[in-house]
Order: sequence, then structure tokens, then C-alpha cells
Amino acid sequence: MSTGLVWYRNDLRTKDHEALNTASQKHDRVIGIYCFDPRHYEKDRFGFIKTGKFRARFLIETITELQKNLTSLNIPLLVYQEKPENIIPDLIKENHIETVYFQKEWTQEEKNVENAVIKTSEDVDLVSYYQQFLFHPEDIPFDSFQDIPKVYTAFRKACEKKSKVRYLIETSEVFAQSDISNNTSIPTLQDLGLDDFEEDPRSAFPFKGGEDQAMKRIKKYFWETENLAEYKETRNGLVGTDYSSKLSAWLANGSISPKQVYHEVKRFEKEVKSNQSTYWLIFELIWRDFFKYVSLKHGNKIFKIGGILEKDLEWSKNEHTLNQWIEGNTKYDFVNANMKEIAATGFMSNRGRQNVNSFWAKELKQDWRIGAAYFESLLIDYDVHSNWGNWMYNSGVGNDPRDRKFNIEGQADRYDPDQEYQNLWLNN
Repeated sequence: MSTGLVWYRNDLRTKDHEALNTASQKHDRVIGIYCFDPRHYEKDRFGFIKTGKFRARFLIETITELQKNLTSLNIPLLVYQEKPENIIPDLIKENHIETVYFQKEWTQEEKNVENAVIKTSEDVDLVSYYQQFLFHPEDIPFDSFQDIPKVYTAFRKACEKKSKVRYLIETSEVFAQSDISNNTSIPTLQDLGLDDFEEDPRSAFPFKGGEDQAMKRIKKYFWETENLAEYKETRNGLVGTDYSSKLSAWLANGSISPKQVYHEVKRFEKEVKSNQSTYWLIFELIWRDFFKYVSLKHGNKIFKIGGILEKDLEWSKNEHTLNQWIEGNTKYDFVNANMKEIAATGFMSNRGRQNVNSFWAKELKQDWRIGAAYFESLLIDYDVHSNWGNWMYNSGVGNDPRDRKFNIEGQADRYDPDQEYQNLWLNN
């Protein structure tokens, strides 16, 4: 009997999944594996837990749903709290696995794990796929990643003109009943060394993890409320669940693919309405792609203090300043409200992220990587490329051709004129 192994990483879904679909077509049985890698729950170089409680709980919910959905296909998902390179080689031997299928990653930590798995997994084929893009790397109008434009607008226009979004990959067929016994268990927050918590009732992101939950959100935001038709006007909002699509967390861990979102927008445009708002959601998906291509082009520069521009700027590191920023005890109420929101919920609006980043890096002139690492720890929707790409961008060492600095008070007056948002987080 031919057996394939699908190693899940940031691609936690069953639909539009090339690795899973290929494994299902080529083998008599398929096994899935996900590892809660202990390295993801350790402190980073700046002293922050790499994966904090908010994203960890969302991830636990996602894995629980993924396991259920794979089980319906008679594919067991084995879950371990262990390093992949310590588990996968044993699974290969025990189950006579011929091929390991997985999502291709390229940032350093992910690549190190991949190389370790390859090194320890003998006599087996390992096949990886780019399956986290809107525009597939084989379809973009550039000869190599080094030709990716410096500026988003040039990238977007070229892709919109010359590239097409691929069709969705059909769902895998159901296998015969699996003969693999699954005696593994999904860890709790406590198992991961994290504290359990009650959800803050003020949260703009009171959603659960999982691909079914992602589709449930699309159903409500697109089809039931038709809020998608007003996305461009409301996307800079600050309060509540419906000022933006809130799809970022599901996109970040791969519960849903950008192609799935794109094709759903296109269906909405055909059946309900096509306007600037529907286009703008696609516009934002292209931004997400752009930062992935920036990291493909520049590699580890996105984690270095000079950024992709290799700028030699003077940066400070002041622990008291950091604590004041984290605690929401700065001179700006708008910054304070946003910092209290992320600390209490693991979420912050795009408008808020730009302002607190600009304040930290441009006004306080503190090491921008500390801010990026703090966001990495807390954000439910943390994505390595978008987070570090945006932090570079707003800190003056990335892809912003204008090197802007935000007028915090002006931003507060414009986007929170009645101080509804500030009152929500500062007076409760």
C-alpha cells in the first residue's frame, strides 16, 4: 500500500491545497502531521514569547477543526508537541512513507526546520509547493525574484496586467477507512506554557480558528450583510467586528487561501455588486503577496536593523520607553488606546498598527525590530512577511518611497473624531 505524508505548517486547510491534493491522487492512503514546535513557544532575542496566548489559542482551534475535516476524508492528523525533525523520520519508517508533501517556506527559521527534516529523513522524496500566494511565483511577470519592484504600485500594476489568479484546486476525495491509529492529542495552552484567558468583550476579533470558521466569516461579511460592498469606506475603522473583513488571521495560518478569498470576491462582484470596495479587498491581497515577494527577494535583510535598504540610522534601546509603549503610557492617547487593545486582545486595526509603529520608530527612534517582535508575540494574525515588511515600511528601512512619519494627533482627529475608540480602551 502506497502512503504519503502531508506535513502541515502554515497551510491549515483541506481545500485549495496542492500538497494534500497531490498526495491524495498519488497514494492509497495519506497521513497528516502537525507539530507544535517547542521553539515557537520560547522567548526570542528581545525577551518576548514568540507565539503568545492569543495566536496559540487560535492555532489550537484551527488544528482541532483541521483534524475533524481531515478525519471526514479518512485522513488522520497526528499532532505532536515536538520538533518536526525529531518526529517525521520515525513516522516515515513506521508507516513506510514514500513521499512527504509540504508547503514551501523560505524565511530562515522555517528553512532551518525544513533542512533538518530533509537531513534526518532518508530514502524518501520530499516535495514542497508554493501555495500561500494570490499570484503564483511561476505566473508573475518578472524573470526572477531579484526583479521584484521596490515599490508596491509597480508590482501591483505589472501583476494585474500580465498575471492571472489560478483556479481553485478541487477538494480531495474521501479515502477508504484509515487503518492508522491516532493516539496523539492536541495540546492545551497550559501544555504550551501559556496562561488561559477570558476573551475581552471589547475585542474587534472575537472569532475562532479553523477553515470552517473562515468560510463562516466570509458568508457573513460578504453575503449576509454585504459589508464587502462598503469595505473601502470602512476599512480604516477602529471599533467593532465589521469595519474590515478580519480575514487576516485565517490567511496567516493558511486556514483559507488568498485564492479562495479572491474567487469569492469575484463571485460577489458577479452576483451582487462590483465597485471600488470589492476591488480594494483584492488590492489588499496583492499587498500581502508583495511582502512575501519582498522577503523572497531580500531574505534575512527583513530582520536586520538596516532593513532591505541597509540604512545606517541611529536607533535607541530603552527599557523604560519600551515598557511605557507596551503599557499604553505615552503622551498620545491614540497610541495608548491601540497598545491597550493589542495587549488585551491580540488584535489591532491596520490604522492603529501604522500609527504605533511610526511613533515607536520615527518619533521615539527605538529599534524597530523590538516593535516587530512584540507584534509577532501578540498578534493573532501574525504573518512573518506582512509583519516584518510593514514594520520596515513604516520605520523608514523598507519599501515606502516617501518615508512618511505619521502625525498622531492628526490621525486621531481624522479616524477617531468623537474619541469613541480612545474612550473604549482608556476609560474601561
